[in-house]
Amino acid sequence: MTKTIRQALDDEALLLDYIPKEIRHQYQLCEYNYAIKEIHFPDEMDSLIEARRRLVFDEFFDFILGMQYQKERKNREENAFDFKDDQFIWNLMKQLPYDLTGAQKRTLEEIVANIQGPYVMQRLIQGDVGSGKTVIAFLAMAWAAESGYQSAIMAPTEVLARQHYETFCSWCENFHLEYPVVLLTGSMTTKEKRLAYEKLEQMPNAMIIGTHALIQEKAVFTNLALVITDEQHRFGVKQRDVFADKGNHPHILVMSATPIPRTLAIIIYGDMDISVIDEVPAKRLPIKNCVVNTGYRPKAYEFIAEQIKLEHQAYIICPLVETSESMEGENVTDYARQLAGQFSDDVKIGVLHGKMKNDKKNAVMEQFAKNEIQILVSTTVVEVGVNVPNATVMLIENADRFGLAQLHQLRGRVGRGDAQSYCIMVNASSSKNAKRRLEILNKSNDGFFIASEDLKLRGPGDFFGIRQSGDFAFELADIYQDASELKQASEAVAEILNKDPDLELEEHKLLRLRMKRFMEEQIGKMNL
Repeated sequence: MTKTIRQALDDEALLLDYIPKEIRHQYQLCEYNYAIKEIHFPDEMDSLIEARRRLVFDEFFDFILGMQYQKERKNREENAFDFKDDQFIWNLMKQLPYDLTGAQKRTLEEIVANIQGPYVMQRLIQGDVGSGKTVIAFLAMAWAAESGYQSAIMAPTEVLARQHYETFCSWCENFHLEYPVVLLTGSMTTKEKRLAYEKLEQMPNAMIIGTHALIQEKAVFTNLALVITDEQHRFGVKQRDVFADKGNHPHILVMSATPIPRTLAIIIYGDMDISVIDEVPAKRLPIKNCVVNTGYRPKAYEFIAEQIKLEHQAYIICPLVETSESMEGENVTDYARQLAGQFSDDVKIGVLHGKMKNDKKNAVMEQFAKNEIQILVSTTVVEVGVNVPNATVMLIENADRFGLAQLHQLRGRVGRGDAQSYCIMVNASSSKNAKRRLEILNKSNDGFFIASEDLKLRGPGDFFGIRQSGDFAFELADIYQDASELKQASEAVAEILNKDPDLELEEHKLLRLRMKRFMEEQIGKMNL
């Protein structure tokens, strides 16, 4: 076998170098022939390192080129929508009771540029928890309504959809905007759904908010210009595509509160423009964190009682709904029952979990939002988007059982008001790894830093559950260890496509053939 491989590699014409010479020189890459030979039969360690670097660069280069080429094809869908002058959106922004951060303003400017450009928008807003993505969505949707178009935002849970609906209705009232705001969710009665469907067909400038119900066949839009997917990692690609297909090539905006390191974002979202909101409102106090063992519970309960006396509220998170024979950990049902004996009778304790019916969940969240419930014992169902500014304490039981990203999302349910907030993470494990992971959260509230650390610990294949295992099918490349090669490959792709968007130049003939083959073999398989 070794002899056969060596003979094959001796054929100089076998391996033609498809990367243009100027790119190879610019990034000091060895020739492809040399890299293939040295990776199999290295003369010395330095030549092996040089060969690996070239092949790692190629893996990143192929993938990013394919993604960027796809992006160019997508983004060449003609923009048929004529939005009103963007002065409307800036005037509306000035009416907000607070100033937007610099990152929010920059994101708005990028959205405006897309919507006023020749091609439809394909943009991801990536923002940390509490960074203010919802107000950006509202301003964009209000601009669509003012321009005579429909817009729609799809949320992953009914709780979040109803919260958006109530927030948007309140903002429209406060800003004296007389646009119809429509809610459509799966748990609505047949009559309520029928009325919502009629509004979708009859109100050409409606602001529509809903769940998966928006992509059902019966939901027929009449004038859809902007679709927004909130917490996009909760939806499959097909669901997002069906949503976009509800309109005639509408502008597309997806929002994610799962911070992703830039190195990984290049790979995952290479076919979209990316806006990053990496600031939180200036007046917001940073959350104070602590990691404790189970013996700390009595003190934690005392602290929660003190916060309730100050008319604040608390979340307590458990990993399980009820007792499980197969899994160890605190469960919501038993915990809430035992908790009642720890507080005075005037402290109301509520329970929330995914097995409850939607109307019951909505009722509990409404009570909590009104401070009719002071302590909410919940599973991770509150992880996505729930906004109760009066809640100041997040106690997470069995914190060692959750991923860093999920813990960061849960923690983000507090710290949304002006008062100091706290996150208490109870570590029931003696594992050094669990302690190390929780210490990352203890030291930082920065979701982008936590994402970077999570990537180091878990690797890209399991990162934040964004992809299924095996989707990062790189043979040699590692997006963390080879971050510099990833950055260089991304720069090289941008340079080539700026010069020759369709790869029509003679010098790019081999590159075009390789990319076509790569697109057919690899990108089609991936869950992007």
